[in-house]
This record gives sequence, C-alpha cells and structure tokens, in this order.
Amino acid sequence: MVKARVLFLCTGNTARSQMAEALLKRYTGDRFEIRSAGLEPGVLHPLTRRVMAEIGIDTASQYAKGLDQFLGKVEFDYLITVCDKAARNCPFFPGAGIRLAWSFEDPAALAASGDEAAALAKFRQVRDQIDARIQAWLREQGILTR
Repeated sequence: MVKARVLFLCTGNTARSQMAEALLKRYTGDRFEIRSAGLEPGVLHPLTRRVMAEIGIDTASQYAKGLDQFLGKVEFDYLITVCDKAARNCPFFPGAGIRLAWSFEDPAALAASGDEAAALAKFRQVRDQIDARIQAWLREQGILTR
C-alpha cells in the first residue's frame, strides 16, 4: 500500500506544524507518512508538548526540523502551510502535489510576553483549531466519518 505523504510547514516548526503532525498521526495511524518542518526552525516549544500531552499525545520523539531536510529529497502529496508567513515565503517545492494554506495564529508569540496562563490558553485554542481543521479535512477526504 502506497502511503500519502503530508508535510506541514510553518515558520519555526515549534508549535503549529508540530501539533498538526501529531494530530494527523493520531487520526490516521500509519495510513499517511507525516512530517513537519519550518522555514526558520527553532526548538519545539515546551507549551506545545504540554498541551498535546493534555489530550494524550506524546511528542517526545518530535523535534524542530528545517525545510532543507526535505526540499528536493522527498516528494509530498500534500504540502500544508499552517501560517501566513510560510504560505507567502515557501519556495517552489518540487514534487509537492496539492498545496493547502491553513492559517493559525502563532501561540508562541504570546508566550514571549511572559504571561504563562494566557500563553497556555492560546496554545490550547490553537491546538483545538488545528484539531478541528484536520478532522474536517479528513472528512472531506472520506477518511474520517464522524
């Protein structure tokens, strides 16, 4: 069985694309080959790990990766940007099939303000928005029926 390959792309690969990668894996198991990357990779944000753990997803094996790890090396059936900057600045990606742009606010930007309670609430909100979008996309594809 040939697995569809999906790449989630954002700016830093520290929150949104990591959440999307983990959530799609939750719903599809090994039916897809799923990766995430960033245009300017940083370090996986601790609040990303925390909010994913709250819903039973372990992100211990996930880490921030740069787009250069995949560009020209791996072909993807779907390239899904999860922020406006990545959608605008993603270079031509040879071997990318369908390109989708899903825009979510960067929860890490609020975390930098120092208000942990507000940042945690934003991470949860963005996680839930990504979760809803992935479920809707999977229903559109006929993969998820509920």
